[in-house]
Amino acid sequence: MKKFTRTQLREWNKYLTDVMIADIFTPPVCSRIYTYSNIAVYETLVNENAEYKTLQSQVKGLSDLPKPDENKKYFLPLSGLVASFTVSKKLVFAEEKVDTYEAEFLKEIKKIGIDNDIYENSVAYGKEMGAAVIDWANKDGYIQRQSLPRHILNDKPGSWQPTPPDYLPGIEPHWSTMRTFVIDSASQFAPPPPTTFDSLPSSQFYADAMEVYNAVDSARKENGDRLEIAKFWDCNPNVSYTKGHVMFFHQKISPGGHWMSIAATVSKGMDLDMMQQAEMFTRTSIALADAFISCWDEKYRSDLIRPETYIDRYIEPGWEPILQTPAFPEYTSGHSVISRAAATTLTHLLGDNIAFVDSTEAQFGLPVRSYSSFYQASDEAAISRMYGGIHYRPACFNGVEQGRQVGEYVFQKLVTRENNNVAEKN
Repeated sequence: MKKFTRTQLREWNKYLTDVMIADIFTPPVCSRIYTYSNIAVYETLVNENAEYKTLQSQVKGLSDLPKPDENKKYFLPLSGLVASFTVSKKLVFAEEKVDTYEAEFLKEIKKIGIDNDIYENSVAYGKEMGAAVIDWANKDGYIQRQSLPRHILNDKPGSWQPTPPDYLPGIEPHWSTMRTFVIDSASQFAPPPPTTFDSLPSSQFYADAMEVYNAVDSARKENGDRLEIAKFWDCNPNVSYTKGHVMFFHQKISPGGHWMSIAATVSKGMDLDMMQQAEMFTRTSIALADAFISCWDEKYRSDLIRPETYIDRYIEPGWEPILQTPAFPEYTSGHSVISRAAATTLTHLLGDNIAFVDSTEAQFGLPVRSYSSFYQASDEAAISRMYGGIHYRPACFNGVEQGRQVGEYVFQKLVTRENNNVAEKN
């Protein structure tokens, strides 16, 4: 039974990540799926863990969740995962993959000798909880955003333009209209404005672009750690390749998924129980989700030109970055914002200076990397975007501060226990 409660939630989040990779969801959408799926688990388990507090009335719009029947017996770890399966099936495209996972999971549960009445009660309650969470999720603006217009390109010289190779329109231009989870509004932690656009070689903007140009040139020539860092933190869910007249795609993990993987790795090393994992995954995913909303609000407000476009126009025609430029405006760096928000959450919750080996990208053919703390990893994720040629320095460093502010606010506003530090409890 201990193996079940110590491993199943981590394994399920990993499988959910694989489903999202195959479904090719955008990074903001991935953060939404993680959040609702993990809140469903947390709110189920909180019913038998008196030390923990419900998120109802703490998270926007969350209330009136079903309670277990006092006259029935349950195995709530089972209920929590069924609740998460129920939620996820409504949020992903590949519903049949979740169905298959759930069927195999329930088959294994029966092998541990669970009483049939407890099994039936637990599954029924999980489905009830999942349905309630979905009802709440359906009111967050996600469905409504689909009827909003595409991003309209601005013809001002410093405005974002679609980039090679696919010249796709801006992704999720209305993500700032989504209901936030904890932060007051999408613009609550708006960063300072980016460097004023200018094409003159004597300008600061030109200097910022030259810094990207030189960083990419050095990374390519050295073919060492900076190139590896850029590729390790690429986390572009859908990189395209063209051969002749044929285009094909390579799906990879989202940046939020990378941080959920880091959380899982560390939780395994700390041997966290299922309730502690539910708290960790829920807090991390909420911070990621609000960080994406905050970041995307700024992206489409500043609507800033990418280095690839600027350098091609004003420095070196035909120049290409190391990484494929994502299809949305430059400022601020999404990796910088969400990585710091996640690192802030995990540091407060699990402790500072926790060393870990990150093997998240091994499935994509990249070597593992080691870190002495969550903050070190988030700093590297931020600067990786400049090494890769897709962000200027201000987007990275101002993005880190934006993410820190979101992460701090979310952590302090959410109360999951009187003592929020898992490390001290263990």
